[in-house]
Amino acid sequence: MATPPKRSDPFGAFLASQALWREAAQSGEHAELSLQDINEIQLLLRGQSVIDWHRLALTSDDDVRRLLALNGVELSDARDVARLADLRQQAVRYISDVLKLRLDEQIADKAPWVQLPLIASGKAGPQQRQACTLLKVMHILYHLDAREMRASLAISDSEIFSLVEESVTRMFDELRTAGVPVVEFSWSRKTKESQVTKLLLKKETNAARVFDRLRFRLIVRDPADLVPTLRIMLHRCIPFNYVVPDQTVNTLIDLNSLKVMGASASFDTEASTRAQPGLNEFSGKGFHVLNFVADLPVRVDSLLPPEHEEKRGRVVFVLAEFQVMDKRTAEANEQGESSHAEYKRRQHQHVRMRLLREPRDGG
Repeated sequence: MATPPKRSDPFGAFLASQALWREAAQSGEHAELSLQDINEIQLLLRGQSVIDWHRLALTSDDDVRRLLALNGVELSDARDVARLADLRQQAVRYISDVLKLRLDEQIADKAPWVQLPLIASGKAGPQQRQACTLLKVMHILYHLDAREMRASLAISDSEIFSLVEESVTRMFDELRTAGVPVVEFSWSRKTKESQVTKLLLKKETNAARVFDRLRFRLIVRDPADLVPTLRIMLHRCIPFNYVVPDQTVNTLIDLNSLKVMGASASFDTEASTRAQPGLNEFSGKGFHVLNFVADLPVRVDSLLPPEHEEKRGRVVFVLAEFQVMDKRTAEANEQGESSHAEYKRRQHQHVRMRLLREPRDGG
């Protein structure tokens, strides 16, 4: 499919620091990055897994409702509430029967949905740890059930991709409304030829490992705009808990710049020290980028058949790749050996060599 035309705003009305304040004034949120914001952005930049977290840092019912909505769950929808109840029961059974761990009745059954994430964000103790454990298992079950449902539905990738594109395009419009100086926004679907090339380059020739069939590219004006832009993306479109671990490449944002005085990390520091994947071997030496992959939950209510079983939910997941950078970096990336044309040339040369390789002597 041809790449849709780029949507651009060459001027940008505000710096992102101003946008952050403007969004705060409109939404009632704190202007500065909260601890939850910091932890979500760090997870994204480090390519971590939420399973390694030991605490959330949500502070209000609105925070919880926003996160649930990002995950495709609306507490105002009775079907979604019933779905959460079923997931909770499944998770309790797994924790009790398989892991042989005890859960307090308050955590296992009585605490309202809005309270569970807030308990997991609270002071360390048995209930806080149990709430975290329960939410992690529900997170996995939700994803597995959605994946299973997606495999059984007679819905084309094109239909679901269109829903994702609509959702991310709305996020772009909200970024502009919030005053973020977006220079360029574009999206594309990986062509069949590009998928073949990628699989011929990879050691594992499994199509399920092609994460970038759907790609979004966002360019902002200045490097200082990158972190505030990520904050809004994580607030409006991308659930941090479904950022795909070990798929982030970050050569743009200094993690040391993300600090909160007196705050402790929400993640397992040992698990977070694993090496981040480096740049693609076919990228130029001067190529810089923030590239990450998210498994986006997409509500498919309008595409479900009349006989759909409600207990299976109404959400499927779609992998999408996001590339974010500032204008100066984007321009430098199109020069010399860093250019896309040179990148593709190196890829095709490697494929030719791999396909035409002759057997070694004595092989």
